[in-house]
Amino acid sequence: MQPRSYLITAATGKTGVYVVRQLLAEGHRVRAFVHSDDQRSDDLRQAGAEIVVGDLLEHDDIIKAMEGMNGAYLCYPVREGYIQVTANLADAARRAGVEVVVEMSQISARDDAKSHAARNHWLAERVLDWSGVPTVHIRPTFFAEWLTFPWVRDPIVNDNKLTLPYGAGRHAPIAAQDQARLIVSVLTHPAPHIGKTYTLCGPVEMDHGQIAEELSAVLGRTISYAPSTLDEYRAHLKSYGLPEFLIQHFIEVAIDYQNGIFEGEDGVIAQITGQAPQTVKAFLQANLNAFQ
Repeated sequence: MQPRSYLITAATGKTGVYVVRQLLAEGHRVRAFVHSDDQRSDDLRQAGAEIVVGDLLEHDDIIKAMEGMNGAYLCYPVREGYIQVTANLADAARRAGVEVVVEMSQISARDDAKSHAARNHWLAERVLDWSGVPTVHIRPTFFAEWLTFPWVRDPIVNDNKLTLPYGAGRHAPIAAQDQARLIVSVLTHPAPHIGKTYTLCGPVEMDHGQIAEELSAVLGRTISYAPSTLDEYRAHLKSYGLPEFLIQHFIEVAIDYQNGIFEGEDGVIAQITGQAPQTVKAFLQANLNAFQ
């Protein structure tokens, strides 16, 4: 196919960096939208991406960045302002006449979610739907990368414990790299996907006792699952200086997790991309240094 042009937001983030690099590898033009020009963005520049520094909360920034694009990937951190961000991008996408917007939502997004962030994602999905912009929503379960976040990783490294208030809940961790492969497929061949919402999961559903067993096998030492209470979890998150908006989200999705909201196994990525997503064991082996 002829090279196309794509705007990738959160371009140095977990999924964005893989999306940028895969699009470039396929010969497409990529405009990488970043919040600051640092070593991560310079690495993408060296790989061939056009770097645009801006703020998705600034209407003019996103309108300018969207000019001349065939498609866009919208991803935004769990923070306040996402509905405004989505409205800005939807307007810019309408003006540019893009063929597709792929929007990173959440598996917990719904109109009665207790998490403010999850409900905002549900509303953001509706904003894009109402805008008339050709859109595909993706709703991933917890990323495999979640295990490497400091508030999850540190007890594993320091205490040989996986301490999360998830009870006996289950999910199939999904790696960012595998999500990116689907995102690129949808961006570059959008027609069959427009208007759809895809739940993204890994290949094997597990509880956290089983995840601890995988950690033990890969790390060569015993990691135990020691569930915390919600109060203990809140205090733990506060010790990392996380903003209250994010903490509120983490507490509410922990309850969602216990209630089965995050369950499911892959029925999309393997079918659309022709390659199954990686297992937790494969992810841990590839990211062993994160747990040293």
